[in-house]
Amino acid sequence: MTASVNASEHHSGHGGGMSGGGGTTSSCGKPNLGKFLPPHLSTVVPEAEFSFLVFNIKNPEQVFATVKNIPVELTSEFRDPYYIFKGKLPASLVNTPARINIKVKAKSPHCEAENGWLLTIADK
Repeated sequence: MTASVNASEHHSGHGGGMSGGGGTTSSCGKPNLGKFLPPHLSTVVPEAEFSFLVFNIKNPEQVFATVKNIPVELTSEFRDPYYIFKGKLPASLVNTPARINIKVKAKSPHCEAENGWLLTIADK
């Protein structure tokens, strides 16, 4: 499955909290991101592939990636109990440091996560 990336973000600060009314609960486990490859602060070739794991999500289409604010297309594969995501650095990025930023979006801000890591992209 491929999850395309949206560059736009929406932050609707509608709080709700845990105040109770009956009915169903909207609790969620916070997504966990990890195993970023290549490792943080590595030097890589232009258009290098990268990967990371996400635990505790229901749908891989919740996950978005940008590199220096450029949206990156991701592929995902479920490997119980996590998804592995893979992407490729944009071709336009050469001889520059770049942060890969990962966001997991959800209906509730309490169920969202964001993380990332820094790479140095070498010259061609």
